[in-house]
Amino acid sequence: MAKRDYYEVLGVEKSAGEADLKKAYRRLAMKHHPDRNPDDASAHETFKEVQEAYEVLKDPRKRSAYDQFGHAGVNSQGQGPGGFHGDVGDIFGDIFGDIFGGGRRGGAQRQRGSDLRFALDLNLEEAVTGISREIKVPTLGTCKTCSGSGAKDGKKETCGTCGGVGQVRMQQGIFSVQQTCPSCKGAGQRISNPCPSCNGHGRVRETRTLSVKIPAGVDTGDRIRLAGEGEAGMNGAGAGDLYVEVRVRPHALFERDGDDLYCEVPIAFTLAALGGELEIPTLDGQVKLKVPAETQTGRMFRLKGKGVKSVRSHRTGDLMCRVAVETPVKLSREQKDLLKKFEKTYSGDNATHNPKSDTWLKGVKEFFDRMTS
Repeated sequence: MAKRDYYEVLGVEKSAGEADLKKAYRRLAMKHHPDRNPDDASAHETFKEVQEAYEVLKDPRKRSAYDQFGHAGVNSQGQGPGGFHGDVGDIFGDIFGDIFGGGRRGGAQRQRGSDLRFALDLNLEEAVTGISREIKVPTLGTCKTCSGSGAKDGKKETCGTCGGVGQVRMQQGIFSVQQTCPSCKGAGQRISNPCPSCNGHGRVRETRTLSVKIPAGVDTGDRIRLAGEGEAGMNGAGAGDLYVEVRVRPHALFERDGDDLYCEVPIAFTLAALGGELEIPTLDGQVKLKVPAETQTGRMFRLKGKGVKSVRSHRTGDLMCRVAVETPVKLSREQKDLLKKFEKTYSGDNATHNPKSDTWLKGVKEFFDRMTS
């Protein structure tokens, strides 16, 4: 029987990358594994076919030969009868390799540096308008003495325990479990003459000064990613990233809710009663607010476009001003007498001049009448 196309076996396109191949392989291998299908001979054959296809396509050299010459291009590469080689342990080494310490084959592990988080405190004005700020970040950087190699003379020896692979394999029944080599910690190499600056680690503690550009409109919880500014990687691997997390301090006048700002505006009771104009502070400067006569506490005025410009949608929010009528305090005798005279001018006509108070008093009277009836 003619062999099926390897790409067809795995169900992937010819342009599939390494990650797509591995994902397809794991899914099919688990589905057709002999232990899961003990009485299904066709599953056993499919399982072998899947592994054979993956063994070829995951190897760049074999894949290139296969793409050019088909099955004839790889038949001579020592795969054995039917192109299949290996054992049941190999399949579990590939499927569970990432969980138990890495892939089945390949070189030493190259561990990417850790990501870092830096909390940056801003005041509201800085968050709204944007700012450039220098920050000092404690981190692990590449040792300059040995250029990250960890060796004083730059020379390393192949680890005798793992043979330079960085991993050791343990066979437990049908399971083949891989673990990081305990001798070289996954590096695949050992250092006989460690660098005195980093004690052979290849990294040293340092404080890095970075310039961070904060875009306008950020809010608490927003993060700015600085690629490659985290900790240096191990064994020459890439550095991690730095995430600058914004924290906006409370403001004396404004409270932010999304793109809108809120503020409480105290006004004199005479202004509330007679009406007039009031100067209101905004992030762009002062503006005049017209207060109509008979304004009550709690009334909300909207100043359109005086809020925050969103860093994402670029929409500008509003400034919401809540009025609080302030009762005068520390009155002189003359002022108290004037207020008493003023009160007498509408005594007996409470419903006209104090409608809320009148309604409330009527509600209280009805409540007590129901309680005593």
